[in-house]
Amino acid sequence: MEPFVYENESYFLIENWMEKYPGLVTGITTKKGGSSTGFFENLNMGYHVGDLKEAVCSNRNKLANLIQFPVKHWVGAEQTHETLIRKITSADRGFGADSYENAFKGTDGFYTDEEGILLTLCYADCVPLFFIAPEYRMIGAAHAGWKGTVNEIAQKMVEKWGEEGILPNQIFVTIGPSICEKCYIVNDYVINFVEKSLVDVEEKPYNLIKEGQYTLDLRKLNKIILLKACVPEENIQMTKLCSSCDQFEFFSHRRDQGKTGRMLSYIGWKETTE
Repeated sequence: MEPFVYENESYFLIENWMEKYPGLVTGITTKKGGSSTGFFENLNMGYHVGDLKEAVCSNRNKLANLIQFPVKHWVGAEQTHETLIRKITSADRGFGADSYENAFKGTDGFYTDEEGILLTLCYADCVPLFFIAPEYRMIGAAHAGWKGTVNEIAQKMVEKWGEEGILPNQIFVTIGPSICEKCYIVNDYVINFVEKSLVDVEEKPYNLIKEGQYTLDLRKLNKIILLKACVPEENIQMTKLCSSCDQFEFFSHRRDQGKTGRMLSYIGWKETTE
């Protein structure tokens, strides 16, 4: 079953999680319904791609109003395709929310067990990973391009949570909209790194097209890495939505040849009012 449900023109929700866990807000934006123009038409959420800052702020405020989660409670990262994951507290709220300059440096993952914090990351083909351990009220998000994927950012989140006393079988993961295997062609250089992350794994998430060219299923590779980290298969759900195929819904760095905007993944617990 497709975990991402079209809520309105501007975002998809992980509906089954939100129904199951009251107070949870989680999903990913589309490219529609914002203030940006040109390459960034319309709902670009990334400050770092050359769009007008005023337009990005307007777009973020629009989402904040739609999901009823104020921008001043968001956190954002300077994503560098690496595997640094930070635990976030209420003292961190606002960093990376209204500017790129004060985003968390060199960071590609967040997690928290506090209410009133929205963990946000930007995408335009890379794989958004959403994590939840409901018994512990722990939530997390990671940005997995091919580099972050082969360096096992998914497993590193599981390990971080292990340090918090959370077992892999208590963790649920949703793998979000990103480039599909048909659209993602890579070379031997990338596949060599993929192979190193798949020692003792029979199932391969890539296929040879011709010499030196392969289709690579990054979503499947992340699932394999999560299974290696002992997250049960029944705890992992994966979208079929492709950022490159669906040009009307999503930005795609590869399809748009680098001239494009960014979607925003988000996950947070709303503050409970007594």
